[in-house]
Amino acid sequence: MLNNMSPQELSSCFDALNKKISEVTQTVKLGSLETYLTRKEVADLLKCDLSTLYHWTQKGLLKAYGIGNRVYYKLSEIEASLLPIHRLNHKK
Repeated sequence: MLNNMSPQELSSCFDALNKKISEVTQTVKLGSLETYLTRKEVADLLKCDLSTLYHWTQKGLLKAYGIGNRVYYKLSEIEASLLPIHRLNHKK
């Protein structure tokens, strides 16, 4: 297929391919942005009260970020803070 193409046609194919690669790269970069949640969103997500969320933050279990008087949490850090529960097998 490439044998029958002129240099100009081949160049235009490469230009189109480069443009598509740039579009995909931009989409991937935008998709990798961190997701920030408000206190209310985190409390709803974890099914807990805002006061519980406050205490977990004060104890260092969750890390909060702020702009002005607004408080946000990173979704990735919330997910990372969840620990697996190891259940003991009790013999009867």
